[in-house]
Amino acid sequence: MTPPDHPRHPDGLILRAGRPEDAEALTDLANLPLYRHGTMRLPFQGVAETRRWLESQAEGQLHIVALQGDLLVGSAGLRPNPGRRRHAAVLGLGVHDAYVGRGIGSALLRAVLDAADNWMGLTRIELTVFSDNQPAIRLYERFGFEREGVARRFAFRAGAYADADMMARLR
Repeated sequence: MTPPDHPRHPDGLILRAGRPEDAEALTDLANLPLYRHGTMRLPFQGVAETRRWLESQAEGQLHIVALQGDLLVGSAGLRPNPGRRRHAAVLGLGVHDAYVGRGIGSALLRAVLDAADNWMGLTRIELTVFSDNQPAIRLYERFGFEREGVARRFAFRAGAYADADMMARLR
């Protein structure tokens, strides 16, 4: 059987599994102002913290990085739940500040959802996104995610509390 064609990616974009040696590049990505603004990370994350996270990935977790040339420009992953929630996973995704709007988020999301649907047997993908992150919300909606609720005063960010939307895609 011939595998399906590889999805088209923006020019020169390479998607591959994340590796422990990506720790420094992932730390640089996580410390970008706009990238960090959309996450729960504190400023000035260190490489050692990122390395510990990369090395502690549990079996069954998926982590993909996007490379444009030698620059790591995005990251996405799925963390499946255990036990009676093993049909569901939590999605995380982020794109380099200077590369937003170039199709990288779509390419990462397409790859992660393909793995969820065709290789991991997941039927529910969940995510949390800050309510003011409209570009991300529009991206998730294009891929079938629906808002299930809002967590008011979800997190303290940039000197104020911010709400977050809880979204999921069911298959």
